[in-house]
This record gives sequence, C-alpha cells and structure tokens, in this order.
Amino acid sequence: MSAVLKMTDIDLVRGEKKLLDHVSWTVNDSERWVVLGPNGAGKSTLLSIAAARLHPTRGSAEILDETLGRVDVFELRPRIGLTSAPLAEQIPARETVFNTVVTAAWGVAGRWREQYDDADTDRANVLLRDWDLQGLADRKFGSLSSGEKKRVLIARALMTDPELLLLDEPASGLDVGGREDLVVRLDELAASATAPAVVMVTHHLEEVPENFTHALLMRDGAVVAAGPVADVMTPTALSQTYGLPLKLVRVGRRFAAFRQD
Repeated sequence: MSAVLKMTDIDLVRGEKKLLDHVSWTVNDSERWVVLGPNGAGKSTLLSIAAARLHPTRGSAEILDETLGRVDVFELRPRIGLTSAPLAEQIPARETVFNTVVTAAWGVAGRWREQYDDADTDRANVLLRDWDLQGLADRKFGSLSSGEKKRVLIARALMTDPELLLLDEPASGLDVGGREDLVVRLDELAASATAPAVVMVTHHLEEVPENFTHALLMRDGAVVAAGPVADVMTPTALSQTYGLPLKLVRVGRRFAAFRQD
C-alpha cells in the first residue's frame, strides 16, 4: 500500500478568509474515500488541491509522488481523473457523447483537429459500455438527462486510466432513482480491484456507496475526523460536523441521518 495523496498541515487563504485550516490527510492506493461536511466546509477546495488545480498557501501537498510547486501540473493532471460542475460546464452542448469521453485523452473539452489512435477509440468504447452509454455515443451531450450526463463525465474522467479519481458531488441534482442508479455504479467501481484510488465529495450520507472504505469529515475548513468508515461515521462525529444533534441510521452498509430532538 502506498500513498497517492498526502497533505501535510495545509492552509489555503483567500484575502482574510481561511478556506482550509491545518489539514493533514493521506489517501492510499487501495482506498475509497468520501468527504462529507456542510456548505462552506472546504470540501471542494480540498479536492481542487488534490486535482492539482489549486496550490495551498502553506503546507505540503504530495500527489502521485510529486509535490505541488515542484512539478509541472500539466504533466500531473492526466494522471488524475476529475468530475466537477465547472468541468461539466466546459463541455460544448453540441459535442457527442463519444467525443466528450475520448477528448479527455488530449485534455480538451471539445473535439477539434486532434487525432486519436485505435487504443484511444477502444478505451472510449469500453468506458461507454461499462457505464451503459454505448447506445448514446452519437447523442449530443446537451440533450442528455442529468443522470446520463453524470455517467458520461465519470467515463471521461476514467479515459486516461488515472491513478487517482476525484468526484465532486457526482450525484448532485439527481432524483432518487438517478441517485440510486449512480450509487450502485460507483459501488461497483469501488469494489473493483483494478479501480484507482477514489475520493468523492458529497453533502449527503445517502450517497455513500457500501464499498467506500474511509471517510473524511470537515467543518469550517478543518478536519473533524478521518479514517475507516466504521470509526468515523458516528452520531457524535457527524453532529460535530454539521453543528446539530444527529441520529445516524444504518441500512446494511448504507447511511442516513436525521435531527435528534
């Protein structure tokens, strides 16, 4: 087991606001992490550093054995798969599903004059099949349902066979059926021995797949608790994280939380 991500005593300051506060966190190559916390907790900011898209103000961030500030991030980023709302907005609505996935090989959001070899084409087709998108290959990205778009973006994030997969609220905006479909698919990915290390940010306990192994709880830019899911997902830690008394409900290895009156 080796670390794919190691943050040591990280701060991120913007103006007079501290977005991250002395965060230390390690993700190993066989682990699947969920990052939970209220709005403004610093979850997406933390993921942006993990994706080599932000640098910390203080502290050290090591990603795939490279240290931010000492590495060309444009060489590092193809080794990291990322889904996020800002990246989704960069995909042209007129782009086909196939091109949305395959263009990740060049790190571009829309196909232009770049050429793709047979290996790229084969890889994209495998991902379309794996994410049940093969029948949508020629559809325009902008015509898809929310759930279909989410699956396309995850397939795109996996196109370069990354060593680290970062998912920023992948189920946001989905109805219950769409959410559950995506959670099952993410659970299958998490259970695969060939999958990369995975980090998923979410607001909702219901979105945590069964096979995720670790949890990081955040509040006000700081770590409340981090470690194996069984140790971290407790009423006490969750109540501290969200700032109100919570009752934790478990159904199998899935979770839900309710206010404790």
